[in-house]
Amino acid sequence: MDLILWAAFLIGIGVFLALDLGVFHRSAHIVPPREALAWTTVWVSLAVTFGIGVFLFLGSETGIQWFTGYVIEYSLSVDNVFVFALVFAAFAVPRELQHRVLFWGVLGALVMRLVLILLGATLIETYHWIIFVFGAFLVFTGIRMAMSHGEGSSHPEKNPIVRFATRHMRVVPEFHGQKFLIPTAAGLAATPLMLALIAIETSDLIFAVDSIPAIFAVTRDPFIVFTSNAFAILGLRSLYFLLANAAEKFRYLRLGLSAVLVFVGIKMLMTDIYHMEPLVSLAIILAILAASIIASLWADRRDRQSGAGTGSGAGPGSVSTHEAV
Repeated sequence: MDLILWAAFLIGIGVFLALDLGVFHRSAHIVPPREALAWTTVWVSLAVTFGIGVFLFLGSETGIQWFTGYVIEYSLSVDNVFVFALVFAAFAVPRELQHRVLFWGVLGALVMRLVLILLGATLIETYHWIIFVFGAFLVFTGIRMAMSHGEGSSHPEKNPIVRFATRHMRVVPEFHGQKFLIPTAAGLAATPLMLALIAIETSDLIFAVDSIPAIFAVTRDPFIVFTSNAFAILGLRSLYFLLANAAEKFRYLRLGLSAVLVFVGIKMLMTDIYHMEPLVSLAIILAILAASIIASLWADRRDRQSGAGTGSGAGPGSVSTHEAV
């Protein structure tokens, strides 16, 4: 049964990705806000439909765990969205080529996260004390996020892995359409699009290390952890095109995300002492996120009415709290 579920899910995701790249985004183009909103609605609807299926076929408790994991991952991915904006700005990636980079970046992220999730599940099953290490790490990460005030690197081109690649690969300075590699007289050479992809993959690896332990506080079922992760990651591209220019409107979201990390970290540390019902956990996480979004929108409206602007806000877009790039 487990193998059938895994196979069906992976095949389904493969079909959707093939349609995405081969049909809907076959030619490079700028993704307008209306298209980004439509695709965001599609991916969220697919996630909700899948979650309802989990609820009906695997039980209500498992269904609630799935939705909780999805909410955690999707909300944490907002910070990653603005790292994408930094990467594209640093490498001057044309807007019409950004979707292609994000497509392959998401595909690589799915593979990396599958490996990390299976490894994490094995470690927790073998060494129970790992759960407390994960919990402490999440609390530390949440506190670091809250205290960072948005201080992060804005120079993805200085990423150590990117710098290593430029030293050990032939790199041409100009873009060649949607190509990551091009043939030259000296052999294959990378375009700036390839460097941007390397920076995107590196950033997601750092985010995955922070976010995957958070779902293990909700469930230790690798299928639930991966599928909720996968749907959150698949929605990242459209979310980027929807939110990349709206960073300052969500200035307090970073604090909300940090509170979520601290909450799930504490929940993980108390796993042998107190068992919180999945529905209660989901309600608390949704309340934290809703409060931070409402506070952000209220502050943005207040500033616009007073004419002060929102330039001083420390939103997640002005910052990446993870030192991924």
